[in-house]
Amino acid sequence: MKSGSVDPVVCGNVDAATALFHSLSDGTRLAILRRLAGGEARVVDLTRELGLAQSTVSAHLACLRDCGLVDFRPQGRASIYRLARPELLDMFRAAEAVLEATGNAVALCPNYGHPAERKVAR
Repeated sequence: MKSGSVDPVVCGNVDAATALFHSLSDGTRLAILRRLAGGEARVVDLTRELGLAQSTVSAHLACLRDCGLVDFRPQGRASIYRLARPELLDMFRAAEAVLEATGNAVALCPNYGHPAERKVAR
């Protein structure tokens, strides 16, 4: 393989990878996943801990459930949510390593960085 080329085995299905990263591109969904990485939670727990409305948390959980990233089990009248894929923990660790290695490059990115950071970068 040429230097700089991408191993197709690493990329796999680009469309599926795009959908996965899009599902993680919302800060609220990412916060929910990070919280669930610490253990199961009810919707009421997530709303209290994240300071979000119940409808917001429920909508994002539905998206994450549809993507196969979280699942739940009923407990009485409540639903207990958990990560559906333990591989998400590895992905979080890998993302932290990339962020550590790149410093503020992603946050300052004029296309994808945080809006407040984009103004500073320009």
